[in-house]
Amino acid sequence: MKDEVLREVERIVLTLDVNGEKRDLLLPVHKTLLEVLREDMQLTGTKHGCELGECGTCTVLIDGRPQLSCLVLPVQVERRAITTIEGMAVGSVLHPLQTAFAELGAAQCGYCTPGMLLCARSLLDENPRPSRDEIRAALAGNLCRCTGYTKILEAIELAAGRPA
Repeated sequence: MKDEVLREVERIVLTLDVNGEKRDLLLPVHKTLLEVLREDMQLTGTKHGCELGECGTCTVLIDGRPQLSCLVLPVQVERRAITTIEGMAVGSVLHPLQTAFAELGAAQCGYCTPGMLLCARSLLDENPRPSRDEIRAALAGNLCRCTGYTKILEAIELAAGRPA
């Protein structure tokens, strides 16, 4: 009985707004947003990486701003707008960034791609015509082990010239 009471104390009901859909979830208080997205909501586009906030693979948008979901507790973002890579396309219509990445081959293994795309989306939402240096700065927290970043930068520049 005591263990059951402890388990109840360790969980909290939260309302998360993910990709425009509000969901009530009963969650352990220690789970990160990354774990909740992947394990409880089956949104596996957000990737596990370093879990130290150093690689950017777990990037999501919170109220339109890039955040590392491995460092965020769900209670910190209750009722705020969370966007994952799954929420970037509208139905089957890809976001211009996704199209540009595909056209230019900007993704190789694809592991870093969701974080790169979401950071780029936030940048373009704030600055529709960024310079190459502004793009580099926006992506600074996202590591890619496969590319030399050139195709990624070119894809973001290409998408910047297209309507969203």
